[in-house]
Amino acid sequence: MPYCIGLTGGIGSGKSRAAAMFGELGADVIDTDAIAHELTQAGGPAMPAITAAFGPAVVADSGGLDRAAMRELVFADPASRARLEGILHPLIGGVTRDRVAGSTAPYVLLVVPLLLEKGGFRDLVRRVLVVDCEESLQIDRTKLRSGLTEAAVKAIMAAQIPRQQRLEAADDIIHNDGNVAQLRSQVAVLHQQYLERARTDAG
Repeated sequence: MPYCIGLTGGIGSGKSRAAAMFGELGADVIDTDAIAHELTQAGGPAMPAITAAFGPAVVADSGGLDRAAMRELVFADPASRARLEGILHPLIGGVTRDRVAGSTAPYVLLVVPLLLEKGGFRDLVRRVLVVDCEESLQIDRTKLRSGLTEAAVKAIMAAQIPRQQRLEAADDIIHNDGNVAQLRSQVAVLHQQYLERARTDAG
């Protein structure tokens, strides 16, 4: 299997931006959220089971998943969340593992928002990289990006592991409280370290 880094972090921490920078440098970025979107778009492999389990109320006019309706449902009802995860997680896991196994890049950056909470890919991941920022920044960034209320963002954060626990589980940390140039500098340093680790591992 290719050398694999697991990237995670709280909502609004800047995971996607950091991952894109690694991708620009040559890492193979595999994002489980993006795979989930593929599976739940119109005609996606997960949609028949989701429609059967939850009914037409969670299906958008396009035929894909109505994400806002589903988000509201699963945050209100743990049983619905478990049912949705039971449908999606095996599918996401299968696609992810196939893509990791097929990668020919120097190393794979596997982006898993709930890597530490769920632990589903820990057997693939050689190091855990956490993107971190102050919680107030997480809230502001997420509100700006998604239009969610502060209460909704805090509810999502409460469903994730505490910030300190996440940091303690990290092998590497990117501090994303500054500007884009500072983020890019940290990514560049880690990229070189990961290239070296992947070469050593392969040797």
